[in-house]
Formats: sequence, C-alpha cells, structure tokens
Amino acid sequence: MSDSIKHECGIALLRLKKPLEFFKEKYGTAFYGIQKMYLLMEKQHNRGQDGAGFASIKLDVSPGERYISRIRSNDAQPIQDIFSQINERINSEMEQHPEYNDNINLLKRDVPYVGELFLGHVRYGTFGKNNIESVHPFLRQNNWMHRNLIVAGNFNMTNVNELFNSLVELGQHPKEMTDTVTVMEKIGHFLDDEVTELYQNCKNKGLSKREASPVIAEQLNVSKILKKASRGWDGGYAMAGLFGHGDAFVFRDPAGIRPAYFYEDDEIVVVASERPAIQTVFNVDFDKVRELNPGNALIVKKNGYVSEEEIISPLEKKACSFERIYFSRGSDAEIYQERKALGKLVLPSVLNAIGNDTDNTVFSYIPNTAETSFFGMVEAAQDFLNQRKNKFIIENRKTLTKEKLEQILSVKIRTEKIAIKDAKLRTFITEDKSRDDLVAHVYDVTYGVVQPTDNLVVIDDSIVRGTTLKMSILKMLNRLKPKKIVIVSSAPQIRYPDCYGIDMAKLEGLIAFKAALLLLQERNLYHIVEEVYQKCKAQEFLKDSEIRNFVTEIYSPFHEQEISDKIAEMLSSSDINSEVKIIFQSIDNLHIACPKNLGDWYFTGNYPTPGGNRVVNRAFINFFEGKDTRAY
Repeated sequence: MSDSIKHECGIALLRLKKPLEFFKEKYGTAFYGIQKMYLLMEKQHNRGQDGAGFASIKLDVSPGERYISRIRSNDAQPIQDIFSQINERINSEMEQHPEYNDNINLLKRDVPYVGELFLGHVRYGTFGKNNIESVHPFLRQNNWMHRNLIVAGNFNMTNVNELFNSLVELGQHPKEMTDTVTVMEKIGHFLDDEVTELYQNCKNKGLSKREASPVIAEQLNVSKILKKASRGWDGGYAMAGLFGHGDAFVFRDPAGIRPAYFYEDDEIVVVASERPAIQTVFNVDFDKVRELNPGNALIVKKNGYVSEEEIISPLEKKACSFERIYFSRGSDAEIYQERKALGKLVLPSVLNAIGNDTDNTVFSYIPNTAETSFFGMVEAAQDFLNQRKNKFIIENRKTLTKEKLEQILSVKIRTEKIAIKDAKLRTFITEDKSRDDLVAHVYDVTYGVVQPTDNLVVIDDSIVRGTTLKMSILKMLNRLKPKKIVIVSSAPQIRYPDCYGIDMAKLEGLIAFKAALLLLQERNLYHIVEEVYQKCKAQEFLKDSEIRNFVTEIYSPFHEQEISDKIAEMLSSSDINSEVKIIFQSIDNLHIACPKNLGDWYFTGNYPTPGGNRVVNRAFINFFEGKDTRAY
C-alpha cells in the first residue's frame, strides 16, 4: 500500500499445559514460553509498530509472591525493547542466583515473567495519543486473585459513548472514554459479580474466605461473564483476557471481522491473529491450526481444560477483506493464492488499457507488499501471450519457417523491478514547495528498461488517499518517459470509512470520495450532497438498527470507471508527460479471489454491524459541516 495508513493490531496468547520442568527437560530451557512469545509477536510485527506489550501469570503461587508481570513499550522498536528488558532482568537474576539453574521452583518464584500463561500485543494506534498508557495489555488489579484482569485486543467499537454511559449507569467512574477501557471495565464488572455470587454460595456452605478461593477459581464461569459483558457491543474485535488465578479467553466478534486462529496439543494452547505465526513458531501443519468461529470464545481454564463456546449468536460472516489484500503476512497458504488471484483477475482490464499490446509493455509493482499480486498478474499475462502465440502458429502453420517460429516462441512478458525506495523522508523542511520536492524523490527508478514506445503497468495493493501516488510515484515513473502509465489497484475503490480497525475515519481523505464530489460539480448534480446531508441529519437520533447508509447516493450517479478516470485526472499534473490510467479491482472479482473474507464495507458501504451505518453518516455530517474530527 503506497499510502501510509495505520491499522489493526496483533495478539498472541500462550498457555503452557505442562510444568516448567517438562519444558526444561525436553527443550533445554525453562524460558520456553517467553522465547515462543517473542517469536509469535515478532512474526506479527507487521500488524503494529506503534507499541508492544507483554504480560505473564504464574500459576499456583503462595500468598505474598508476585504472580503477574507486565511490560509495555512505545519505543521505535517496541518488541525488541520489551524483550531486551525482559532478558536483561532475567540474566541479572540468573547471575546473582546461579542456584536457579538447578531449582525450577525458585526460578519461577523469584524471577519475573517466568510463568505458564502469557499474553502479547502489537499495536497500531488508530486514534488517541501514542503514549505508553495507550499500549496493551491493560491491567485491572485487585487483591482477590480472581478479580485481576488483563486485556489486550485487536478491535474498535463503534458505540464507545453508549458503552461508557452504560458503565456510568452501573455506578462506575471510568477514567477514559476509550473502547479498550470501557470493554475491560465491562468485563471487570461482571467478573466482580460472578466472584461475589460464587463466594456467597461458598459462604452459605460454611466455607471461609480462604477456603472459598480455590472453589471460586474452579467454578468461575468465563462464558457467563463474557455473555453479560458483551451485550450491546458493536464493532469488530478479537480480544484476549487473562484472570489472575489462571483462566484465559480469546473472544471473536459475531461477524468474524477481526481474525483469530488457535492450535492445541498436549503441551500448549496458542492463539494468534495470523495462522502462519503459529505454523512457523510451533512447526505445525496448516490444517492443524483452526480459525476461532465468529461469536465464539476459546476458553482455557486454570486446570488446562480448553473449550470453544458460543457467546453471541453469529451474524453473516464478514471477515475483513483487507486482511487478505494487505494487512496479514502473505506467507499464509490461502492468502498467497488469494493475492495472486487478485492480480490475475484484474488483467483483462489492464489488457484493455494497453490495447492488448504486451510486446510494448513493462510490468512492475510498488510497494514490495504488492509483489504477490504482481506474480498473479504476470502469470495471467503470460497465459494471454501463450494463447496469442498458439493462435498465430495454428493459423500460419503451413508457411511458418523455423526462424519465425523461434522468434515467436522467444517473446516473453517484460517484467522489471522499477521502483526502489531510497530512504524514509525526513520532513525537516516545512515549506510546502520544498517538502513536495522531497516527497517526489522518496522513490528512485531503474533507468534504461522502459522505452518511449512502452506502456508501464505498475500494480499496487490499494489506493486510499492517492497522496503518495501524486506527490511521489507518478513523478518518479514519469522520469522513465513511457507513453502510458497504468496504475493498477488490486483492491476496489475505497469509498467509505472503516470503523473496525483501520485508520480511515474521515471521508474527505479518500481519493474516490473527492473524485465523486468533483463529478457531481461538473455535471450539475451537487445538490445530491445537500440532500444526503439532510438525510443523514434526520437519522442522528434513531437507533443504530434503524439507520441507513445514505452516503452511497454520492457515488450512485457514476460508473466505477468514471470515478477511476477522474482519479487519474486528479493525480496527474502538468509536469507528467505520460498518459495516466488508473484501474481498480471489481467487487465481484474481489469476492472470487477472497471467498472466505467477504467483508467489503470500505468498498461497498455494506457495513456488517448497525454501528457502521451510524459511523459513515456521522463522517459525512462532519465533512459537510467542516468539522475535522473522527466519526467514532
């Protein structure tokens, strides 16, 4: 994705089902869990580089012994930072106490982070300050072991205000109006209720508070807590939680918007946001790693019993398609093939743009994450070329000479590494004209491989705002002086804000929205903007379930290609001599390529939860009223 956007988060939960002695004997280290957590988080660093956090819980400790450890960082390299601190602390303890090498019980008792239950998080901040207080995991502390709660997640809620107010109605005084705090406090409230109820039952049976504690740990109903806490939640989420005594859960939203995968054997239970992280770190086969079902929670009890339980009735599955196009690592077997399919399916539009002239066309990609879809596009182009060769040979088989046949067979699709990102731009010059010149030189090109008679086709993952295209990429490609530049997006036009994890909260930042507005102006249809505004305002006090997305009417007068052509016009400038063409993936082809991830609301406006319609209408109202604020 040439446009920089913040998105998503990544989670990793690991429970060791055997004693630490087992891992010391089999794998040669009592730090097996910590080492695996480092790998799980590092393998998901693509999901968040603004911050990282790690928490651990020791099981079955004596009163007075520390059993919860947590560390967080918003350093420039947060994963390395937290594990560097952990390693330094552990090495220091081991140097001072060599007896720990031979006594696992002492090691576990006295050395922080050494335990059986771990939770890790990597974060991209979608809104709010990127300070350490915003970094997961969050911790809710209590002297009752069972009431300690650690939460980390990949989620955004569309109705934070409503959730905040519900906590106030419960008599609480939340310290922040953020979805993470409100969600954690909601879970914490019903955790307190559950513990109180179980304690009362124990008291009625004549048990003391001390005698009741292990009974509460055994009987704590995590499913019941989550069912009560999640009433009224609207958003996309995959959240993980640890309770102080050792229970744990991972809970996925009912539309399956945010991803979660897990694996279990007799040694461990592990959950992560991406399947390849689990496959690689634990060396397990693709089919052994399962996807957590929408609306379900994977619950791990302190005794090691694992169950998948339905918490909320599943909705129609609308797993995020951006996961497949861009966010997740392409090393997943399915995602790799899906990205290749995206490139293959967009080729007919490319051929139409270049008049089927593959002989005078160079194919490339930008940025590196678009390489897989580039492979698919080039394979499809080679198939097209082979069909053309076969047709020519069959039609001219009687007169074809050996030299001519060799000449035909030697023709190949021309592919080159065109774009090279030289350096990260340092915006130390604030004067606009000078800064724009710097931006234009972020990328460099490979000279000498494109001729003035050539078309240059470059595929990108997606085009969001178009800023990098306009200020850098097109100017860079223009230095090669091709007759035509064709920019191909493996994703459809992004027309609507996202409110479930991606940082696309404002309509006016989207290049497709800007193009539609210009077309409305040019065709004397701008009155539609006022009409949509009035319709959105009329819905402000309706229930979420009653709200419609009227912003679709901004786009309805135009065909997709009309908007694409207007985008090409907007992104071109007087100093670009080549003809510029922009091609977007179609919605139908997106669904063909990614059949299991049909969440497409940022392309179609079909939001999977009622809160999404409120968000898009609020985003339009903000745009119309000139308010530079988020819609959720």
